[in-house]
Amino acid sequence: MSDTAAKPRPLDGITVISLEHAIAAPFCTRQLADLGARVIKIERPGVGDFARGYDERVKGLASHFVWTNRSKESLALDLKAAEAGEVLDALLAKADVLVQNLAPGAAARMGLSFEALHARFPRLVVCDISGYGEGGPYEQKKAYDLLIQSEGGFLSVTGGPGEEEMAKAGCSIADIAAGMYAYTGVLSALMLRDKTGEGSRVDVSMLESLVEWMGYPLYYAYDGAPPPPRAGAAHATIYPYGPFPAGDGGTVMLGLQNEREWGLFCEKVLLQPELARDERFSANFKRSENRAALRAIIVESFASLTAEQVIERLEAASIANAHVNDMAGVWAHPQLKARQRWSEVGSPSGTLPALLPPGRNTAFEPRMDPIPALGEHTDRVLAELGYTAADIERITGRRAG
Repeated sequence: MSDTAAKPRPLDGITVISLEHAIAAPFCTRQLADLGARVIKIERPGVGDFARGYDERVKGLASHFVWTNRSKESLALDLKAAEAGEVLDALLAKADVLVQNLAPGAAARMGLSFEALHARFPRLVVCDISGYGEGGPYEQKKAYDLLIQSEGGFLSVTGGPGEEEMAKAGCSIADIAAGMYAYTGVLSALMLRDKTGEGSRVDVSMLESLVEWMGYPLYYAYDGAPPPPRAGAAHATIYPYGPFPAGDGGTVMLGLQNEREWGLFCEKVLLQPELARDERFSANFKRSENRAALRAIIVESFASLTAEQVIERLEAASIANAHVNDMAGVWAHPQLKARQRWSEVGSPSGTLPALLPPGRNTAFEPRMDPIPALGEHTDRVLAELGYTAADIERITGRRAG
């Protein structure tokens, strides 16, 4: 056990109640749990968070669910049942944070709007996550990650140059963006409560979260200017910057940032120092305009080399580069291994590997507890609230465990 294993975490003693599904809210609350918060995840009996059913890729468990739900407690509760309101009140009376990403308006109809809750629980922080935010013509519009990528302009700058070559991100980037802003929003609200003594509301929109991340292309296209063109895995405006094939069938990602690097690239990587003086390539904008001709030269130069040999030359010239890893390559990444970034967590299907949270703090170790089975903690949580075994049997429709 390390020296930090028994030391306090930043959110020890903080209780989070979550009415969550899919990615955005679970990603937010998992990170709160990483910092020590107790997260009680309320799920529909028999079904649970619908992300549990996305796939069975991880020993029969869903990949999204495994990623975003460790270190939580699962309370199976039918929110439409007569006693659900009483249970929720008892939970919220002892909680610090409520996070929800139910359908638009659903929380308010259940009496869980910030205004209603603040009157009864003035110290409670309420974080509402939705596709488009409260108010405006899109308030009730259904929002899924791909749809937000489309509405937020992400698809317009991602993919290949052809009209039919737009591409979505390979992960749920809009959900992740919203989850990150919800996470930091909750942390800031807790800090504010330390100063004011009162909870506040955090209203997070997937659209606004992703549009914030679109700042560069937005300003690039400011005042009606043409937007950055879709350039696949290459950079739209800097060249050479992107993937290039090597002779062994591998691919190398490289990036040049300035004229000094361009000269070194010609001399030490391409072994063609005279190319640095070629007028077609004498400035970045010229290299970008003539990228087809320059790419042909680079590909021909790399054709006699393996990907590793290309990277060796790039390293010797201090040119930024990267392997183009698949998922197996990331699992086996030597840098993650050297920095001991993999841990293990329990699950209903046994022990699973898990990446330690980024942003390592030397004062404490993150919480890395099991991924819960559906309703695994129902009896214990209800008992903590003062319910008897008979009460639990009545509420759950089964015998207390």
